[in-house]
Amino acid sequence: MLIIKKLRLQRGWSQSELAEFSGLSTRTIQRIERGAKPGLESLKCLAAVFNMEISDFQLEENNMDKNTVSLEEERAFKQVQNEKGFYGHLFTYLGVIALLFAGNLIFEPRYIWAKWPAMGWGIGILTHGVRVFSPIRLFGPEWEKKQVEKKLGRKL
Repeated sequence: MLIIKKLRLQRGWSQSELAEFSGLSTRTIQRIERGAKPGLESLKCLAAVFNMEISDFQLEENNMDKNTVSLEEERAFKQVQNEKGFYGHLFTYLGVIALLFAGNLIFEPRYIWAKWPAMGWGIGILTHGVRVFSPIRLFGPEWEKKQVEKKLGRKL
């Protein structure tokens, strides 16, 4: 239920803060925000925290409530999540490669073997960055939409 994520972010709460306020586990909040259907007890806890009725969450599922998450917001949430994953990957890469180079220089300074994992993993980082930030979208959603419209014989 993306409405939970939207309400949480509007209040500036982290997932762990919402878990603490609601009495649910952080893992439960994560599952609900990813789309898992919450149980009645979880809905009661969340409704109390957000000062809402349980039925308000059910209205959201039917797209009848003002608090629904638009497609644009859903895409923005997904993009932010992807960027967060990329930055986590990048910082892990920098830390591990720094340790490899330090170990390489301490134990075998005559041959710099740490360059090989740095280059290999660096290609992975570069690919991940291009996929997340997509400066060039050759076959993205817009292309797909145009192709479907073209196949259906509709004018754009």
